[in-house]
Amino acid sequence: MKILQSRSFKNKIKRFNKQNKELLDNQIHIIIDNPQIGDKKKGELRDIYVHKFKIENTQYLLSYRFYNEVLELIMIGTHENYYRNLKTLIKSQ
Repeated sequence: MKILQSRSFKNKIKRFNKQNKELLDNQIHIIIDNPQIGDKKKGELRDIYVHKFKIENTQYLLSYRFYNEVLELIMIGTHENYYRNLKTLIKSQ
């Protein structure tokens, strides 16, 4: 399976420390094993899944798409303004 990362995703994970990156990698492996684990969105965000998980008592949302054996990691962040920023990012692509 091929994994793609958006520029927004790459920039956000640069700020994570080594331990948090390992926890994120574990969550990505969970998604690879079962791509439909996230909540499928509707409307403008159709075809996008959002997986929720916690790192150090902070809930993160990870949005991704899965198609033709490709996992595209779109955005990661906390819930505050997440969906608004995600819609803006999708429209700009």
